[in-house]
Amino acid sequence: MAVNPDDIVTFIIQHKVHSSHREQYEEWLRDVGREAERYPGHLGTNVIRPLDAHGQYTIIIRFDQYDHLQAWVESDIRRKYIRKVEPILEGGDRIEIKSGLDFWFTPPGVRAPNRFKQFLITFSAIYPLTLLVPAGLAPLIDAVPLLGNLFISRFLVAGIIVWLMVYVIMPRYARAVADWLYR
Repeated sequence: MAVNPDDIVTFIIQHKVHSSHREQYEEWLRDVGREAERYPGHLGTNVIRPLDAHGQYTIIIRFDQYDHLQAWVESDIRRKYIRKVEPILEGGDRIEIKSGLDFWFTPPGVRAPNRFKQFLITFSAIYPLTLLVPAGLAPLIDAVPLLGNLFISRFLVAGIIVWLMVYVIMPRYARAVADWLYR
C-alpha cells in the first residue's frame, strides 16, 4: 500500500486469544497501550473486543504521520511486548496499515467500498454537524468576544466536527450501515 508520509495513519492489529488467557491479554493490552501513548504523534487507540467465543480482538492505533507509526512499530519496547503475548495467541500478530480516511470504511480483511458510497456516508454525517455544532456553540461564541473572530470560531467548529467524525460518529456509523456499504 502506498502511504503518504504526511497522512494520519492507522495501524490495525488482529489477535485471536485463547479464552483461558483473556484476562492476561487484557492486562497486556493496558500495558502496551500505555507504552504506545508515549510515542510522538500517537492520536489514540481503540480496541474492538470479541463478541463471541472466537476471541478475535482488533486493536486500532492512530498516529499523526507514517514516520511516527514506524518508530512505534520498529521499537524495541513493542518487540518486547509482542514476544510476551505470542504464547497466548492463536496465529500470531496480523497487522495492516491504512492512511487517510479509509480506516473508517474498511475493516480488516475487507476491500474498500465504492467511493460514491463513502461520499454519501461522509456527507450525511458531516452535513448535520455543520448545522448543529455552530448552533450549539453560538452562546459560547457570543459570550466570549475572542471566539467571535471569524477565523477562531471556524477553527473551533471545524476542530469539533473533525473530532466527532473521527472518534464518535464514523466508527459507529460505518458499522451501522455496513451491510449496504460493503454490498
